[in-house]
Amino acid sequence: MTIRRFEPGDVEALARLRVANRAFLDPFEPPRPESFFTPDGQAEWLASGDGLRLAILDDDGAIAGAISLSQIVRGPLQSATVGYWVDESRNGRGLAGRALAETVELAFGELALHRLAAGTLLDNAASQRVLRRNGFTEIGVARKHLLIDGAWRDHLLFERLADD
Repeated sequence: MTIRRFEPGDVEALARLRVANRAFLDPFEPPRPESFFTPDGQAEWLASGDGLRLAILDDDGAIAGAISLSQIVRGPLQSATVGYWVDESRNGRGLAGRALAETVELAFGELALHRLAAGTLLDNAASQRVLRRNGFTEIGVARKHLLIDGAWRDHLLFERLADD
């Protein structure tokens, strides 16, 4: 398995990984307060939100990143948004792709969702490859979609349906 649910004891390792990858991830993420990069900040992040936050594990079992299902909507929509990141030093080894494949299986299996959505910055070709390899289809561009690195940035949107 490449993913697992976070455990309370993971916050120290997750905070260290966030600090180590801060410069790498800043161009892809919303602005974060300094407190976010502490164990308490990571515990708060894990406890917040409307979805499921999962650890991405390296081959040795160490936490290598995170993948989240957020904005889970039930009822007639049965949808969620997926987002992920992997430690810069572990990029290019297929961890994100394997984690996404397992998360898709979880979403369409245990969680019984119908649709997953994802978005990437227009120039994030690596993440777009991960999505396409996992059966996600490009559906268009959302202009000024998210506040990223201090500016409203366009995103290329993707989706995958349970019956795809």
